[in-house]
Amino acid sequence: VQLQASGGGLVQPGGSLRLSCTASGFTLGAYTVGWFRQAPGKACERILCISSGDSGTSYADSVKGRFTSSRDNAKNTLYLQMNSLKPEDTAVYYCAASLGACSAYGCHVGGTQVTVSS
Repeated sequence: VQLQASGGGLVQPGGSLRLSCTASGFTLGAYTVGWFRQAPGKACERILCISSGDSGTSYADSVKGRFTSSRDNAKNTLYLQMNSLKPEDTAVYYCAASLGACSAYGCHVGGTQVTVSS
């Protein structure tokens, strides 16, 4: 059972990036998935939570209107589309799956680095 975030990189302010969260060993579509990030010296922040069956998505104020998430159940993958990126979005991004309520903490392993800089 494994969950891996990927797709990070270096992007200029105002740019876009799409991250992937790919599951192996279980069906991601049956789980609630949270996206998290952790910047150096800062606490882990939950930025988005998408319920199983796409019944609802919640966003942190810091990303509302800029980030969205979608599922591709055929690929057992969930995506995080990040638009209008800001330098303060620089962090390691993680995804975490749970049954029922969204995980409160998800900055474990398998993160991907996103750096927003000119």
